[in-house]
Amino acid sequence: MSEYPEGRSADPAYDLPSQRRFLDEPPKSLARTAFERDRARMLHSAGLRRLGAKTQVLGPSQDDFVRTRLTHSLEVAQIGRELGKILGCNPDVVETACLAHDIGHPPFGHNGERALNEVARSIGGFEGNAQTLRLLTRLEAKALSNDRSVGLNLTRASLDATCKYPWAAGAAPVRPDGSQSTKYGVYQEDAEVFGWLRTGAPYGQRCIEAQVMDLSDDVAYSVHDVEDAIASGRLDPRLLVDDRLIARVIEDTLAWYGSAVTADDLAQALQRLAAEPYWVSEFTGSRSDLAQLKNMTSQLIGRWCANVEEATRAAHGEGRLVRYNASLVIPDETLAEITMMKGISVHFVMAPREAEPLYLTQRTTLFDLADALMNSNGADLEPAFAADWHAASGESERLRVVVDQLASLTDTSARQWHARLCGMFSEL
Repeated sequence: MSEYPEGRSADPAYDLPSQRRFLDEPPKSLARTAFERDRARMLHSAGLRRLGAKTQVLGPSQDDFVRTRLTHSLEVAQIGRELGKILGCNPDVVETACLAHDIGHPPFGHNGERALNEVARSIGGFEGNAQTLRLLTRLEAKALSNDRSVGLNLTRASLDATCKYPWAAGAAPVRPDGSQSTKYGVYQEDAEVFGWLRTGAPYGQRCIEAQVMDLSDDVAYSVHDVEDAIASGRLDPRLLVDDRLIARVIEDTLAWYGSAVTADDLAQALQRLAAEPYWVSEFTGSRSDLAQLKNMTSQLIGRWCANVEEATRAAHGEGRLVRYNASLVIPDETLAEITMMKGISVHFVMAPREAEPLYLTQRTTLFDLADALMNSNGADLEPAFAADWHAASGESERLRVVVDQLASLTDTSARQWHARLCGMFSEL
């Protein structure tokens, strides 16, 4: 066997353990490296395809213009690949992580995630990031070990790069202010593969590739959600000069995203952005305005990535930054600007939707389906999940199978399943 698991080094900056897979695979053609193969496996995965019919902010069936989880993931991947490459990360590792970062999310966006967390409360809950790891290492059919799926069997470096929250529930590192994140990245059932992929990693620390993925996610949805809101008429940018309205936007921003930045930081961030010549201050929908809106999006992405690159290089020098030899540095002003843009989307799009009847209907759909599937003795599950059901040793394991099945559904298929199994059609 070759010195390297795929026949040659994927990247000399990454050591041999970084290129290993959980299940050893025979050496393959030299045409692609191990990391290029990881990216290809993600692009061809069923989980990635399903994101095309899953909610990002607005449901895919509501507007054929809005972004879906898939288009969002492709945009994150483009940003992450470029920023990672500039910093010296392997671009295929970063792109694989960016493509994968949302595949564990269920139908109906964060509303669906909250509903499934209630369904799964007795078995430790549901978390989209932990579900992503479960899908990559168990549910997505690609590699088998003794008839047990090991998912896509990605390399250790690529898997680790997908871990936005590299700890179990309740085990997050304590922040300087004494608080802990409620997010987590692994269920107890997947502890074995998690322990393997985190071999040699400092506890609770994300590799720099995961940090690039996380920042790229924030950058993408902070600008694109506002772009969608303006283009669809949900946000009139002329309103963003009213001091009372800005105060309410800032209040919503702090309520959703916490106190990492202050109200003054957010206000100053909006002032800086609004003073830029590319800032869209009014929008009529003309081609000229559409071009200006797209230019604003591009300029903001470039602005923030350049600021982060400069700050990170100032801290770590000019060498290649990979795995655990460096951490991303995000300037305070950049963080405030990104957070302010996210807050604008919250105020004009996300928060108003919380009270819509649609949100209750979506949650009810998932609750009804969970009850129906738990009472069907596996008969209504897809074949792969039905096999998991019959192999389960108790009620808790069977409930996890049902949650896995529901999380795999798209917005469209969840509605169809509800109509078929629960005798009614939900207008979602």
